[in-house]
Amino acid sequence: MIIAVASGKGGTGKTTVATNLAKSIGEGVQLIDCDVEEPNSHLFLNPHIEKSEEVYVPRPEVDLDKCTYCGDCAKICRFNAIVVVKKHVLVFPELCHGCGGCSKVCPEEAISEIPKSIGILEQGESHPLGFIHGRLEVGEIMSPPLIKAARALANVNGVVIIDSPPGTSCPVIASIKGSDFCILVTEPTPFGLNDLELAVDVVFVLGIPVGVVINRSDIGDLAVKEFCEQRSIPILMEIPEDRQIAEAYSRGVMIIDVLPEYKERFQELFATIEQMVNNSALTDKSSLPLSKIPPGGGEGRELE
Repeated sequence: MIIAVASGKGGTGKTTVATNLAKSIGEGVQLIDCDVEEPNSHLFLNPHIEKSEEVYVPRPEVDLDKCTYCGDCAKICRFNAIVVVKKHVLVFPELCHGCGGCSKVCPEEAISEIPKSIGILEQGESHPLGFIHGRLEVGEIMSPPLIKAARALANVNGVVIIDSPPGTSCPVIASIKGSDFCILVTEPTPFGLNDLELAVDVVFVLGIPVGVVINRSDIGDLAVKEFCEQRSIPILMEIPEDRQIAEAYSRGVMIIDVLPEYKERFQELFATIEQMVNNSALTDKSSLPLSKIPPGGGEGRELE
């Protein structure tokens, strides 16, 4: 089972939930930190890294001796990564999505694809957990290929916890797509509610069962709870504002290490998710239009 932990905004406690949940389940669990621009799960799990490998994407290189400046490559590129201006071909690697279309349509075969490193994947262990995270190269903006490479290493025979990037854009979709369940972490503030609404819309479109964890639950107002009730989204867990938790976090220490009673609460969270996933699998929602499908059902639409 793959459980993605996401949030509409940063700083809500996504990594806190992901790491404590993984450690509370224990044996047979793998944590994948897909927040490749700023991974920080390792700060809490202190894994022993056993393997490191670079991840490459193809980038176009033009042989100007063969090029006739016909412009076919520029016409096919949806992202303006290659432009032909009179007798010049301009390549913008940071815009390239690595589809290879420009090289395929070139009538003179003047474009070749050169592998470009965008980051590294590190694999290891934080007993008893398996651990994977990606580190995007500074200056690179195309994180989905690195996220997909990390996801490809998921242990399909065990429980996988994915620490997703914040937000609702392409990196988030790349990290949560295909998951069996998504935990959305939020906080009871206007900002938390606004971004939760955006994240819920994304998860609904993907057809992934979803539940909410409210962090710092005793601050703010009741708007988040009212929203969840209106959208029939279960609130799985509430974590109150607690100085001990905040101090532990600042030192890279997990909740379950300073407040052991939380280990049972995270185990109960996992048991609830298991039950929801099983119930969702037994419920046939194929006849419902997407807009009527409650959290936990339906075929997700293909999103890029």
